[in-house]
Amino acid sequence: MITVHQLNNSRSQRVLWLLEELELPYEIKRYERDPKTMFAPASLREVHPLGKSPVITDGELTLAESGAIIEYLVGRYGNGRLAPAPDTPEHLRYTYWLHYAEGSAMPPLLLKLIFDQIEKSPMPFIVRPIARRIAKRVKNSIIEPQIKQHLDYMEAEIGKNAWFAGNEFTAADIQISFPLEAAVARAGLNASRPKLIAFLNRIHSRPAYKKALERGGTYDLLS
Repeated sequence: MITVHQLNNSRSQRVLWLLEELELPYEIKRYERDPKTMFAPASLREVHPLGKSPVITDGELTLAESGAIIEYLVGRYGNGRLAPAPDTPEHLRYTYWLHYAEGSAMPPLLLKLIFDQIEKSPMPFIVRPIARRIAKRVKNSIIEPQIKQHLDYMEAEIGKNAWFAGNEFTAADIQISFPLEAAVARAGLNASRPKLIAFLNRIHSRPAYKKALERGGTYDLLS
């Protein structure tokens, strides 16, 4: 039995969705973030030393990292589903988007979250204006232009086909969902990029996506 070690409001939601798409049985072990620090609890480090989510266990195997988990599940249990045939242009695009989601799209979104928190966090009065001015300058000059560049790029790419890897839905679309949902919640992705919004509407209407939300619980990125 596959076990998903599920941290609330995390990338592990994608793993639940993939398992539902593959119609695989699984169980969920739940972990809650510290409400003050938003860090995962120490008990998650008992599963994997980094204490990150997602993590799955499948028999004797313990595996972390969204992309690695997706490749493992599709490769072992997919039976040709959710991945293009090898040695095709679609498979190359599939591999690219699997890696792009975390390697390129997520870093500026994470930096924006961190610098947003710097602006909002309580701090001594004497350093507050300096820290907030630096945070705002970094966001305006580096982070937000990078986010815009990535969103413009993804808007153009999804306009080429029905899905990111081609005309068939694949696990790459599952992988890219998290940075796009984070961009809606935190980085201004809206109807000005209609193709990305249409993509999100399509994935949110999938029965497997809805079932994953039902089993996984609250997912505040969508609120």
